[in-house]
Amino acid sequence: MHASRVSTTLPRRFAALLALIVFLSACTTQGVMQSAVTPLASDKYAAIVVDARTGKVLYERASGEARYPASLAKMMTLYLLFEALDDGRLRLDEAIPVSAFAAARPPSKIGFKRGGSIDARSAILALCVRSANDVAVAVAERLAGSEEAFARMMTAKARQLGMTGTVFRNASGLPDEGQRTTARDMAVLAVALRARFPHHYHYFANREFVFGGRVVRGHNSLLGRVPGVDGLKTGYIRASGFNLATSAGRGGRRIVAVVMGGESAASRDAHMASLVETYLPRASTGAGQ
Repeated sequence: MHASRVSTTLPRRFAALLALIVFLSACTTQGVMQSAVTPLASDKYAAIVVDARTGKVLYERASGEARYPASLAKMMTLYLLFEALDDGRLRLDEAIPVSAFAAARPPSKIGFKRGGSIDARSAILALCVRSANDVAVAVAERLAGSEEAFARMMTAKARQLGMTGTVFRNASGLPDEGQRTTARDMAVLAVALRARFPHHYHYFANREFVFGGRVVRGHNSLLGRVPGVDGLKTGYIRASGFNLATSAGRGGRRIVAVVMGGESAASRDAHMASLVETYLPRASTGAGQ
């Protein structure tokens, strides 16, 4: 039996529309490389490492089991935001109003006074770098009229991408018992973001940005520390533990890795660094990666 794979289909409309990612079969451990990395000792733990060029699963543990996404949900918020920009439904310099409801979301957040707004470019950075819950809701309301309607859009897009184990209930990843995903589905989304939006992907590499005259710093400590790591997203709520989706490339090789359920940010980050160093050299090489 062949190793589990993430496979790609390539739309031909134009070069910017690269690959929409789908999973064609259930993930299994048969044929997957044996790990030299010890799994995290947590009942919330789940992980997967995927060769981003071929879709081959290089490592997985509980990757199809239900987990809470926490702020990894914002990767889908960004996916839909990038679509809106490319479709002309939103401009980078457009001011997105921040409603009282959005402004009242708990941290992490930017913090807005009554009647505040944020330009779309800064909103992208606020989501990528700061994981701002207030901005996630503002984006949802701008694109769908309400966060509830936007969550339905998120789930519909998840199905289109082949994320069969994911249901979104909000744009931020804040606690909701009905909001579920899998490490496998988050890998699908991570691969799709880079493949579908290479012209926007650079935002994920930012470690800080300036908004309202102040420097806003991020949470992803692997950026600038582990060679080749260039995004994507951290996440934490009590129900999920510490989550992380990472893209890394070196020497023509590229992987996407997802770790969920870490007991601390430090242990999660160390585990992800080990996965990158172990499996990136085992990924395939090829043009365009």
